Amino acid sequence: MSDLIQTISVPVDPPYEALIGPGLLHSCGARIAQALGGACRAAVVTDSAVAPLYLSAVESSLADVGFSVCSHVFKAGEGSKNLVTLSALLEFLAEERLTRTDCVIALGGGVCGDMAGFAAGVYLRGIRCVQLPTTLLAAVDSSVGGKTAVDLRAGKNLAGVFLQPSAVLCDTRCLATLPPAALADGAAAAIKTGVLSGEELFGLWEHGDPLAQPEEMIARCVAHKAAVVAADPFDTGVRRTLNLGHTAGHAIETCSGYAVSHGHAVAAGLAIIARASARLGWSEAALPARIEAVLRRSDLPITSAFSARELAEAALADKKRTGGDITLVIPEAVGRCTLKKLPVTQLSAVFAAGLEG
Repeated sequence: MSDLIQTISVPVDPPYEALIGPGLLHSCGARIAQALGGACRAAVVTDSAVAPLYLSAVESSLADVGFSVCSHVFKAGEGSKNLVTLSALLEFLAEERLTRTDCVIALGGGVCGDMAGFAAGVYLRGIRCVQLPTTLLAAVDSSVGGKTAVDLRAGKNLAGVFLQPSAVLCDTRCLATLPPAALADGAAAAIKTGVLSGEELFGLWEHGDPLAQPEEMIARCVAHKAAVVAADPFDTGVRRTLNLGHTAGHAIETCSGYAVSHGHAVAAGLAIIARASARLGWSEAALPARIEAVLRRSDLPITSAFSARELAEAALADKKRTGGDITLVIPEAVGRCTLKKLPVTQLSAVFAAGLEG
């Protein structure tokens, strides 16, 4: 099976590798020890949905190569991505007396990766973190790049830190345990990346079956993100293009009280900004139809029941807002996206153009 494992280098400072392939959780101990330069004390952070499936195997693999292992499990779901859960996790790390030479291991989806990464980034002013994504969404997107955050009452991901992981190990066998809705969430992130990166990746979703051989598709997504993150590790320039679909998407999540999942919200946000861009003359006229067709193939939404006014009001708390302006990612064509700064007073009109049938 080792020939199926793909390795993507993430050339940040310090650099690390993302490994993608089947069976990586059962061999994670040796691979993590290699990435860290030896075994240490390791705190595995996971949630109540993932723990029964994979925690024992990860603990055993770590212990087999000399790690001293402790584990922390929190309630699964976006509702746990808050300062209360973060506080409990930090208290756990302190009670277990982890030191700066130890590490936190995130085992799970995007919420787990955010919680564990944020905790590692602020505990003792920063200790090492390893990401073990178990969802397609985390595999293709959130596990790579070092962004970590929690939600505040005012909005999504408003408190966080940058902490690049020491390694990312994506076991593609985990995808077999995901329900269809969770696979669709990951598809949304991969399709977004396809719009950003070009026809080669977008074409996998437009004409093929990317989940038949997920290693290739995930590796292409990770390679695109790795190149962007290396060019802009702190999200001040080109990395902001990775937020394609997220302004409307985050607003949909907020308006729904997070009843709409992140992937489904981003899918709707992607379709909304594509239609708006075409109608406002910012993009190719045929682009929205292509994006909508690909999203529909993965059973993803292409619009929202919330009004343009409701979405615009929710987006006012978005991190992409600077003073009276907000920066939108505009898809001009597959493989070509730009950043466009607009007054926040125009945002409702943009959303209205994208919500029209």
